[in-house]
Order: sequence, then C-alpha cells, then structure tokens
Amino acid sequence: MTLVCLWALAPAAHASNALDAGRLLAATCANCHGTDGRSVGGTESLAGVPGDKLLRKLAAFTSGEKPATIMHQIAKGYTPEQLALIAAYFAAQRPDARVAR
Repeated sequence: MTLVCLWALAPAAHASNALDAGRLLAATCANCHGTDGRSVGGTESLAGVPGDKLLRKLAAFTSGEKPATIMHQIAKGYTPEQLALIAAYFAAQRPDARVAR
C-alpha cells in the first residue's frame, strides 16, 4: 500500500521539483521582468503567459529572428530543457491585476 501511495504522489513531486528548478533559473529574469515575472514597468510581465508562447518568443530570440538588446544573448545561455522549465514556471504564476501587460 505504501508503494501505491508513493507512486501516486510521484507526478506531483516531479512537477514541484520542476517548478522549483524553473524558479531558480527564472531568478535571473527578475532584474528586468520583475519578481515572479510581474514587471513594474519598462518590460513585459511574464507571469501567467502560456508556456508555449514564452517558448516561441525565447526561440525567436535564440535564433536572432526577434531583435533584442540583450535577450538574444541571455536565451542562448540556456539549454532547451532549461528554457522549458523557465517558461513553465512563469506560466504557473498568477499575473498581478495591478500590472498592465
């Protein structure tokens, strides 16, 4: 019975670990995009943006398709797996209703 309970909890633990890893990786984004992706102005808020949309934007920065001042360099510093963790983390955050997006 214990094994069944542990097996049932494994996906939740994995998801929690993935969000924790994403949170750690996304910490570098806070300088421009705000804590937990809630920008206070100047750059776009990332909190609550669907992960697939963020991944498309990151891919465009990485490839040079989307012009940027610094994002193309930052995005290239992560593996695709790390970018997916970052996108999932921001997608899981609640946007702040007081911040324009």
